[in-house]
Amino acid sequence: MPIPEPSPWNLPNALTVLRILLVPVFVWLLLQHGGEDTAMRWWAWGVFAVAIVTDRIDGDLARAKGLVTTFGKVADPIADKALTGAGLITLSMIGEIPWWITVVIIARELGITAMRFWVIRHGVMPASRGGKVKTFLQALAIGLFVMPLSTLPVEWLWRGLAWAILIAALVVTIATAVDYVMKAMTLRSTSERARLKQERKAARGR
Repeated sequence: MPIPEPSPWNLPNALTVLRILLVPVFVWLLLQHGGEDTAMRWWAWGVFAVAIVTDRIDGDLARAKGLVTTFGKVADPIADKALTGAGLITLSMIGEIPWWITVVIIARELGITAMRFWVIRHGVMPASRGGKVKTFLQALAIGLFVMPLSTLPVEWLWRGLAWAILIAALVVTIATAVDYVMKAMTLRSTSERARLKQERKAARGR
């Protein structure tokens, strides 16, 4: 007898929903006075930091307490992409990050998501270790650029660190995209569904 799925009304899912609700608050704070308000920039950083912490806690809590649900599996990546996407777009709007970097990263995220649906009939593509590193680097870079770096001592060092991490995130983002595409093509050609299709085609050709 299959074990029933836990109720979606649980703490991990509540944290995921909270993360989604924090996205517009984060954007609003960061955009105040064109991003030039130091106090609001720190508040925006605080909201972003809380959202990132909930991302770590909800997954660990759900697995530890056996509270993994279908809602959580769907909502968690949506919350992650909404937060990082909003951060990149808003930072580009206030001139902190070039638009081309934002476009490349968001296009990658949307493309890989679409590709997952494209191969879903053949199997599920789990998140890779590289994908997790990519998410961590993106979040770290966004968090640094949200800070009012011009107010920090040794600004050039902080800004150099932020750029180094952002470039690393961009490289890993592109590299993992290539890896996912190769895995998707392999999955489509080697899955059970593909094997049965090849057998039916061979049978018709006899």
